[in-house]
Amino acid sequence: MAAYYRRRAEGGAGLIVTEGTYIPHPSSRFYPSVPLFYGQPSLTGWRRVVDEVHQAGGRIFPQLWHVGITPVSGGKYSPHALGPSGIGNPGEQAGQAMTIRQIEEVVLAFGQAARSARELAFDGVELHGAHGYLIDQFFWDRTNLRTDGYGGPHPLCRRVDRRGTFPGRPRIPICFRYSQWKQMDYAARLARTPQELERFLEPLAAAGVDLFHCSQRRFWEPEFEPSPLNLAGWTKKLTGKPTIRVGSVTLNQEFLHTFKSSDLAATTGIDELVERLRQDEFDLVAVGRSLIVNPAWPRIVARCAVANLLPFQRTALAELE
Repeated sequence: MAAYYRRRAEGGAGLIVTEGTYIPHPSSRFYPSVPLFYGQPSLTGWRRVVDEVHQAGGRIFPQLWHVGITPVSGGKYSPHALGPSGIGNPGEQAGQAMTIRQIEEVVLAFGQAARSARELAFDGVELHGAHGYLIDQFFWDRTNLRTDGYGGPHPLCRRVDRRGTFPGRPRIPICFRYSQWKQMDYAARLARTPQELERFLEPLAAAGVDLFHCSQRRFWEPEFEPSPLNLAGWTKKLTGKPTIRVGSVTLNQEFLHTFKSSDLAATTGIDELVERLRQDEFDLVAVGRSLIVNPAWPRIVARCAVANLLPFQRTALAELE
């Protein structure tokens, strides 16, 4: 893994965000192949990853993750899974509704993971608050039916610490990943208007988010008609914070399809992407699947050699290139 990430840094990636890593809480995980971000030998391994990336001149954030109530396999849920209201798919009781104490324990676990990241010399952290996982389950009114202080519209955003730092502790950059869509509902929306989106984002920005990672399935799709701005564009406009754009970059198929199919996701050009960057719609471009099969994706694109990019297919996940 250290060599894998080093190759991406050597290939020109300005900032590497790792795959999702589990925070130190027993309910945070269910995929056995996903790495831990606590304990030994995991943290020693992550130190080596950081060292290799830094030696190659790169920067790296871990993505800190709690899956919440998510199907384990065949649509089944773990009886020990935790969520704001014990709901998996909307209307489906699938796990345990969290107590206030359990919520506080998870908050502390995220903080412990962030402290570990700082101690390991990571350059910042990304909090995974998208795609229907735990943090997002609190945001979405269809999975959060609580009537206490953690319920109602965007409850976590109303309860965040607005000081933007931990008292007496060093500050590290915080990236926050969020999405409108969920894995169980592509049409889901946290905000249906720019005004609703601003109400959602403002408390997060005030609490200390430095960078918003705005997940769309297709980066070119407008978020609110008739404006052509995508989700990252609106987020930057409303908060003034830097944003990351992601979603089917240089590929013609969105990611869930390619992970379920043996089809090749053919490569596409970057003209529209570059034009949006020139217009200052967003600040950074995240590349996932295409970077898996093209470790030097940034350098290839910088040479205007997009036609030389390899297409992604699911079999690429069988080994680390």
